[in-house]
Amino acid sequence: MGSRNGNYRLNNSKPFSLSQLFGPFSHRLSFPGGRRGLAAARDLTKGELILRVPKTALFTTECLLKSDQKLSLAVNRHLFLSPSQILIVCLLYEVGKGKSSRWYTYLMLLPRCYEILATFGPFEKQALQVDDAIWAAEKAVSKAESEWKQAIKLMEELKLKPQLLSFRAWLWASATVSSRTMHISWDEAGCLCPVGDLFNYAAPGEGEESIGIVDVEGWMPAPCLPKGDTTDVLDSEKFNDHLHRLTDGRFEEDVNSYCFYARNNYKRGKQVLLSYGTYTNLELLEHYGFLLNENPNDKVFISLEPGMYSCCSWPRESQYVDQDGKPSFALLSALRLWMTPANQRRSVGHLAYSGHQLSVDNEISVMKWLSNNCCVMLNSLPTSKEEDALLLCAIDKIQDINTAMEPEEVLSDFGGEVCTFLENYDVQCRQTGAKLALSRKTKLSMQRWKLAIQWRLRYKKILADCISYCDYTVNCLPNDNVRTGRIK
Repeated sequence: MGSRNGNYRLNNSKPFSLSQLFGPFSHRLSFPGGRRGLAAARDLTKGELILRVPKTALFTTECLLKSDQKLSLAVNRHLFLSPSQILIVCLLYEVGKGKSSRWYTYLMLLPRCYEILATFGPFEKQALQVDDAIWAAEKAVSKAESEWKQAIKLMEELKLKPQLLSFRAWLWASATVSSRTMHISWDEAGCLCPVGDLFNYAAPGEGEESIGIVDVEGWMPAPCLPKGDTTDVLDSEKFNDHLHRLTDGRFEEDVNSYCFYARNNYKRGKQVLLSYGTYTNLELLEHYGFLLNENPNDKVFISLEPGMYSCCSWPRESQYVDQDGKPSFALLSALRLWMTPANQRRSVGHLAYSGHQLSVDNEISVMKWLSNNCCVMLNSLPTSKEEDALLLCAIDKIQDINTAMEPEEVLSDFGGEVCTFLENYDVQCRQTGAKLALSRKTKLSMQRWKLAIQWRLRYKKILADCISYCDYTVNCLPNDNVRTGRIK
């Protein structure tokens, strides 16, 4: 279960009624007192309609342009901007209206800050440690800056206040659109949906029926297609990138409303969760600003030699290590073929593509190669799993408002990366008496740093689990010559 970045904090001591806002269906939900998200106000059944938000309550570009001629005329002169850029400008424009905006109450409830990748500074980006993740963060920041520069002229024409013209304001509005919009068919930017954006996230995949079918045969070379039933291939692998995005809410034309449905049975008082789609932890961090302890859709990609990709027809994005440490069906198939002499691959291709071991020796070679590469990847990173776990404990201690710490105590107890962080944000650090106190800006940066460490720790755990899986697999193979213990 994940928390959508910056969900409203509602401190009602009693459940808050939604019936005055959204009619008879809203009595099925309530705000948990002092908590984030939405809870069941009564027992709910899977598939039951639980919230209906009328179109007139949705924050959309279409709605805003129709109601404001000045905004509409200005936007029409900048149609080269993307739908998302236009929605971001509209959001900042409405914020600039203050109390005169019909959306004022909703806008005041939006989070004041976000922790998506585009908000990561240089220190937090480097804390991700993994090149692909650092690149994703840098790309997110670069994209946000580029889009801001493209839209600045439109915002100046609208005479937005100076603080709303800043890159910082753009980042806030961009993060709001990225993390809180719902899909609508008539605008690819989506819409902001009051109350509907309060649902916390649960990843699809665990204990749920798949709604997508993968065309496995379309990826196989004709001579290597397995004969007969391919059910085993379909059942043995989840090709998440090729599944439809899973959602539990949609706009329904017949009732002119955004409708949300229960994804499971819920008892009264239990939090009702929504699936935003099949995302890896890095994608969740990029778009929503959080990640999951156990994400069934997480994965780690292993660098393969060019020849490994050419010896099979599996797409590169399907060749990865799953979140439980097991190689994906496609990765295992590709490695089995690669470890087979080139002149024999055609004759055994149908076995590899149907998920069968080719031989004991072949399987040992595959597991050794995979284990060794996971070891290389782990050893190339600056810190270990154990060090990251201790570092998270250190950050929790520093963040604990009930544990006032002297600067010397922090440096002597934790050192290393903590020292680098505190030195990096020395301007924001101050002493109150003899105790360490951090500015609000530093606390926000520390939270992003913590997310970076949590992400890389889960990444390392997948690699370590894969090594354990390979060790176990080899030890279980029927071969008297296989040595027990770790694969060398």
